[in-house]
Parts: sequence; C-alpha cells; structure tokens
Amino acid sequence: MSQIELRDIDRVFEIGDTRVHALKSISLTIDAGEYVAVMGPSGSGKSTLLNILGLLDRPDRGQYRLEDREVGALPPDQQAAVRSRRIGFVFQSFHLVPRLSAAENIALPMVLAGIAPAERRRRVAEALADVGLEARAQHRPQQLSGGQRQRVAIARATIMQPAVLLADEPTGNLDRATGAEVTALLETLNHGGTTLIVVTHDPALGERAGRRLLMEDGALSDDRRR
Repeated sequence: MSQIELRDIDRVFEIGDTRVHALKSISLTIDAGEYVAVMGPSGSGKSTLLNILGLLDRPDRGQYRLEDREVGALPPDQQAAVRSRRIGFVFQSFHLVPRLSAAENIALPMVLAGIAPAERRRRVAEALADVGLEARAQHRPQQLSGGQRQRVAIARATIMQPAVLLADEPTGNLDRATGAEVTALLETLNHGGTTLIVVTHDPALGERAGRRLLMEDGALSDDRRR
C-alpha cells in the first residue's frame, strides 16, 4: 500500500496581477520507507511540493492521501494534528528557537503534544545520544556549530517518531564534510524505516537516494529509481 498518494495536484499563486502555476497536475505515489530526492532548478516547484506534503500549504485542486487517509482538504486543526504526529521537518536554516537550549528545542513538539515531563526527558536524552550531542544539551543555538544545530533540528523533527521526514536543502548551509555527516544521519533514520523525502540542488546527494524526482516548471519531468 502506498504511504503517500497525490492525484492531479495543482497550486496557483496570485502575485499582483500575475498567476503563477507553481504545481501542475502532479500525480505521485511514494511507498513507506522510500528515500526520495526532489531535484530541479529554482522556481520549479520543489519547495511548494514539499509544503503540500507537509501540510504547510494546501492544493487548489487534487487529492492528497497520507496513510490511506485524505488529508489535503482537512480543516487546519486536523491537519496540524496529523503534522504533529506523522510528519517531521528539517530546513536549510534550522529554525531553532534561539532562547531555548538544545534539549528544550528537541522537547518542543512533545510539549505542544501534551506529553508528560518524565517521558519528554527520557526521549530527549535518547535523541541527544542518537545525534551525538549529550554534552551540548544545555547549549543554545548560537553556542552550536552549523552541523550541531542541524543535528538538533533533526532530533526535534524525529522526536515524535514521524512516519515521513521532509528535508528542504538540509545540507545547504553546511560545508561538505559536515553535510556528509548530516546526510549519514538522515540515511540512518531512513534505514530504520522512516520515509525520507529530500529537496536538494546537490547532485551528489540526489544520487544517493533510491528514487529521484526531477521537476521543471511545476511539473514532474522525470521519475527514476536507482
């Protein structure tokens, strides 16, 4: 059974007097546990596609089913609940809360979900160990390197044990060696069964994925499995 199903997805933005057709009749299925790279030039629709998959945006037309449930047309509060429990996000610019420590940033999704403090502490300790940052638990983001901040972001994205992890240029702000470490961490999560969908401009990262989607002018122009 497919974990993600998109059928005839359109997304149009109104910019002044101009209509920008960001996504055009996207139909796509992704199975549980796949490792997918979404590639293409700037403005091709990659991030718009990721935002729709992550329920951060909704299509103007078409159907989005996640785990055999129509989610694209759910009310905002129900979409937020699905997003909280089933989808994790990793961004190029980390999006950590500056005033919170690494441990507090990782715990934030659990606080919002109402998980008990003792359970939060246990999961945060495990997550910090998994990303090799036990000694940085009380450091704030400005006290961490770029690679460390991205590892905190990955731990936060996966603390709710999501089925799908979406990563938008996760190595874009990192040097090559640090980017390789972050890529290895994401791939470890994928090997554990998490569906991993990565938007990237990096051909080397794209080649590592088991499947590569190429986008041009809002449409899928190629869908290739390795």
